[in-house]
Amino acid sequence: MSAIYKSLIWGERVSLAVLDTTALVNEAISRHGLSPVAAAALGRTLTATAYLCSWLKDEKSALSVILNGGGAGGKIFAVGDGALRMRGFVENPQVSLPPRADGKLDVGGFVGRRGTLSVIRDDGDMPFSGASELVSGEVAEDFSAYFLTSEQRPTAIALGVKIGTDGRCLGAGGVFLQPLPGAGEEALSRTEKKIAEFSNISAQIADMGAAKVLLGIENAPYSERKFCYQCHCSEARAAAAVISLGREDAMALIAERGEISVHCDYCNTDYRFGAADVEKLFSEKA
Repeated sequence: MSAIYKSLIWGERVSLAVLDTTALVNEAISRHGLSPVAAAALGRTLTATAYLCSWLKDEKSALSVILNGGGAGGKIFAVGDGALRMRGFVENPQVSLPPRADGKLDVGGFVGRRGTLSVIRDDGDMPFSGASELVSGEVAEDFSAYFLTSEQRPTAIALGVKIGTDGRCLGAGGVFLQPLPGAGEEALSRTEKKIAEFSNISAQIADMGAAKVLLGIENAPYSERKFCYQCHCSEARAAAAVISLGREDAMALIAERGEISVHCDYCNTDYRFGAADVEKLFSEKA
């Protein structure tokens, strides 16, 4: 199971979080049949979204992220809640692109570089909505820009997803260094220098795990929370969607198509209802 480790370091002036999202990315690959570059793009987005969700007030709180950069992969969606139940999808999950000149996956080309990163957070009060312009499409820099422009919190971020030759994720995760208010220029400068050490964070996660990565930055007490890939859809919710059509329209679809299919993009599940199923739904409603 994936996990996030948090600590306060450098005289408690900087918040540090290290995430291992390998299992999360592999579940996304399994559900959506992601190409390697799609897995890297969605995996980085899910990692950053999980970090944002770790600050939600309670389990009922929710947060969603949309990357819309105009790239070959289309829009990227990631959603989570205060219990760290994560899910996500991309519009074009099987798109493949040639590697960059340095041999790495072209995540920027997949995401696109002209568009926005949008975040909606519902903590039970008035929902917060923020957005920022994409910087590179490589995701980490884009979330850093979001934190600075929309939340006024400078945050150094490293994200990575390592895909094996069999298409499975070998290591995925991220490092988040966030100076606290009043931390001072020295802490900001130290944070910027330290994040440069994690340009290959996916390999570091694969080799030693997130907890050891954190302790390698500073040997300090830390907290641990688990999170997983879990969708909120269900047959009951799909049935409610069918009922919302009304009997007349529902039966017209049955006559036209032979069944009604309700698809969940987040977990790639289809709920199918035949004529007898639909009749039963409306009979029970009556």
